[in-house]
Amino acid sequence: MGNFQEDFAIAIQDKPNAQAVKQSTSGEQRSVAFYTLGCKLNFSETSAIGRTFTKNGFQKVEFNAGADVYVINTCSVTDHADRKCRKVVQQALKHNPEAYVAIIGCYAQLKPQEIAGIPGVDIVLGAAEKFNLIEHLGDFKKQSIAKVVSGDIEAANRFVSSYSAGDRTRSFLKVQDGCNYSCTFCTIPLARGNSRSTPIESVVANAREIAAQGIKEIVLTGVNIGDYGLEANDPKNRVFGSFLDLIKALDEVEGVDRFRISSIEPNLLTNEIIAFVAQSKRFVPHFHIPLQSGSDRVLKLMQRRYLSDLYADRVSTIKKHMPHACIGVDVIVGFPGEKDADFLDTYNFINELDISYLHVFTYSERDKTKAIRMEGRVPNGKRSERNQMLQILSEKKRRAFYTQHLGATRTVLFEYEQRAREMYGFTDNYIKVRATYDPLRTNELVAVKLETIDENGLVLVADADYH
Repeated sequence: MGNFQEDFAIAIQDKPNAQAVKQSTSGEQRSVAFYTLGCKLNFSETSAIGRTFTKNGFQKVEFNAGADVYVINTCSVTDHADRKCRKVVQQALKHNPEAYVAIIGCYAQLKPQEIAGIPGVDIVLGAAEKFNLIEHLGDFKKQSIAKVVSGDIEAANRFVSSYSAGDRTRSFLKVQDGCNYSCTFCTIPLARGNSRSTPIESVVANAREIAAQGIKEIVLTGVNIGDYGLEANDPKNRVFGSFLDLIKALDEVEGVDRFRISSIEPNLLTNEIIAFVAQSKRFVPHFHIPLQSGSDRVLKLMQRRYLSDLYADRVSTIKKHMPHACIGVDVIVGFPGEKDADFLDTYNFINELDISYLHVFTYSERDKTKAIRMEGRVPNGKRSERNQMLQILSEKKRRAFYTQHLGATRTVLFEYEQRAREMYGFTDNYIKVRATYDPLRTNELVAVKLETIDENGLVLVADADYH
């Protein structure tokens, strides 16, 4: 599995659904707040769970509003999962000491008893039960001992459709879950189970629902989305078609201006997918492709399903079809057995690639993985040093990519985010721009000329012409 995403935490707030109201003993409407740790997939699932609460009469509120129920969706990929979870629980109880606290997500599946020991936690739900959360709430009374509902990961064998709807500019649409890979550093198969999908018709229906809400961009997300089409009970047969079949169907969905592929394994990114994106109506020229190491020796230790030559070929093929395409790369430093020569292979390999930015992760030990038993532990100081070197390389790559497009006119989708009379947005090929705030531009596709790069590495744009 290689679909790492940037670490972020989001308190999600949607408008409450005007249906039958779930009430407290005092007759007041119950409130619920959510906090998401981890990836875009978690974000989509939190939003979906949130909609089940509003349909059952709960009022969704901001995290600091002192909610009756707090739901914390956890991650196992990012470092210090235990510490982050404890901190969020503490913050929730500061806002309402009597709040009912529920913990779900990957960390909850991997270490439910550990989470149950966090003071203030009332219920911990594993991967197979998290979407049934509302059925487990009971009378909302604080528990002296947290209830744990978590079984073997094999029980997580159904696909639950999810998409985010808290941001009207962009939605994360889940198209696949789980992973059949056995990368030695990764806990995701243990936390989410085998790869599984849903029929193309179901994904298309969700995309139409998103479009009906005025959302202009959909990001396709999952654990290993290139394996779309697999069904958990038949892990070798693509019962729902292929990822290429899926994106061809989505390209015909009216009302969505952009589809973006969040991340796809290099061995699953076929020539046909690249060629289709190059000529599609709605899929943007932006790929995020996990590399993890530029050393073939380390790739073999990681049990990745490709070597560096294949990765270089994927980048070359994309640039042949779309010279303007943005290509992001995931890379891990400090993997057990990664020698200085291996890291230099990675650095030099990436330096020579025509890519646009990096997501750099420092290896950290994970229980129940093969890597934790490997020899050749890299000292923490050396891990940090290697991380910093690649972060600097990433900034050079990003600036070179941005500079390459100065003077060009590209379409930007402006977001609701604003600060100090400024607003922000992304071009189709993922260049982040800054412009003077204009409320009429929000959630609009606007043709702009890319002029200069500011001190923060963002691109300033000229006056905009509306599409």
